Amino acid sequence: MNFGLTDEQELIVSTVRSFVEREIYPYEALVEKTGEVPAEIAQDIKQKCLDLGFYASNFPQSVGGPGLSHLEFALVERELGRGSIALTHFFGRPQNILMACTGDQVDRYLLPAVRGEKMDALAMTEPEAGSDVRGMKCSAVRQGGDWVLNGSKHFISGADHADFVVVFVATGVEETPRGPKKQITCFLVDRGTPGFEIANGYRSVSHRGYKNSILYFDNCRLPDAQVLGVVGSGFEVMNEWLYATRISVATMAVGRARRVFDHALDYAAGRSQFGQPIAKFQGVSFQIADMITEIDASDWLTLAAAWRLDQGLPANREIASAKLYATEMLARVTDATLQIHGGMGLMDDLPIERFWRDARVERIWDGTSEIQRHIISRDLFRPLGA
Repeated sequence: MNFGLTDEQELIVSTVRSFVEREIYPYEALVEKTGEVPAEIAQDIKQKCLDLGFYASNFPQSVGGPGLSHLEFALVERELGRGSIALTHFFGRPQNILMACTGDQVDRYLLPAVRGEKMDALAMTEPEAGSDVRGMKCSAVRQGGDWVLNGSKHFISGADHADFVVVFVATGVEETPRGPKKQITCFLVDRGTPGFEIANGYRSVSHRGYKNSILYFDNCRLPDAQVLGVVGSGFEVMNEWLYATRISVATMAVGRARRVFDHALDYAAGRSQFGQPIAKFQGVSFQIADMITEIDASDWLTLAAAWRLDQGLPANREIASAKLYATEMLARVTDATLQIHGGMGLMDDLPIERFWRDARVERIWDGTSEIQRHIISRDLFRPLGA
């Protein structure tokens, strides 16, 4: 097995890491303090990413993207994970679900998103439908040849900057061997469409400046041209999208953990107590050893999952394992780093408490740790008929 990166892949890593250190780090304190990303900074990050040729790096060359492999895109996401997600959002990775666009949708949504002319957001979660996606109440019914949407979505990341949203709603019920299940359909909804409102969401302790929104649909009328994919097949489209996003969450957790680890390592080497560096005490040095071991394990687990996708191999369980382990690893690493820093770790003079807060959400969004464990266990037991 060859675990080495090619020269081109090493260049991807160094280029994106340098970008994050140069263009993202300087603004993190401002975003943390104000909870806002100034429009001029957002546009500057976006334009520099376009100039680098990395915008929409999760899209193939056939639609104008850089054409990176799943593994190479994972490397990009890993380096972006080192920076504030509120700022790296403008590095530009449109939802890969837009590859399902057909006909006029290609020119109206897919290509503008890849070129950076339009930004998108994905809307799935509802107040009573988080892990239980099929429990969604937001629905659409046929009326006068159109679809009429009613209901709400919440925790929608990036909607405050989006020109359009990709929204999943219930459009009927189908009978299955396990009983009736809601049919899910995906729609493309433009900002400003009558009956569609994007409202401010909740204030989160994690990832300040990266806002969530609440979406309201009140008799929002859409033609068939706004259906993404096939009516009733939204659940299948959704699962394909989740493959990519869960790898992204895992790899970004690894990148953030490596940044946090560097703080722990430097502090342990430089901080003295009882006449010697605290790195001399096993209570600290053994934590450092455990941290780097878990980080490396998470790194290989995530890259191996991305590699399986590139090989066309089944990767559902491997992706779930990567998301589960990497996000829980990040929680342990940030907590241990804070402990090593002692009281100063909780002060906002240092970024440690921010890393600690930001880490908490990773085990929740894009599929909770419990959902990942369910996916893993079902994948193992299903062939055995259990």
